[in-house]
Amino acid sequence: MTWRAPEINRTKEQTNGDERASLESWLDYHRQTLLLKCAGLTAEQLKTPSVEPSGLTLLGLVRHMADVERWWFRIRAAGQDLPGIYESDEDPDADLNAVADADAEADFATFAAEVEAAREAAADLSLDDTFRRPRRDGTAETRNVRWVYLHMIEEYARHNGHADLIRERIDGVTGD
Repeated sequence: MTWRAPEINRTKEQTNGDERASLESWLDYHRQTLLLKCAGLTAEQLKTPSVEPSGLTLLGLVRHMADVERWWFRIRAAGQDLPGIYESDEDPDADLNAVADADAEADFATFAAEVEAAREAAADLSLDDTFRRPRRDGTAETRNVRWVYLHMIEEYARHNGHADLIRERIDGVTGD
């Protein structure tokens, strides 16, 4: 039997809640939206690139967001000493680039595990907790956990727009 990306029942975002609950609700909504864009597709369909010259794929986006979840919540905000998931010295963007031989089912499991680990890492952090983020130029910026939530919502929203177009190209399915 051919593996297919699981169906997803996306929960509606909260419309009345405190700041933390609202941020978590919107982030979960966008996490689920990415999975909704992939639902029902085979591994090969998930590896179908958007349009030339781009090689962007739905599977690449799932892999990328697993890495981003790890990077911002676990490595940066919680200070956990972890490597990236897919990157290598030869290809720092392997999450997006190296999908031809990727195992889609395993990558979806990795995404789910990273989302859960990100939730756990953030659970004991205040939105006002800060961390230092080194920059390429040798300087560092101070950011807080609130910024991480806002950035993650923005990151998913942007990539969900990409996912919408890729999905439409694959089988004509559109939607929010």
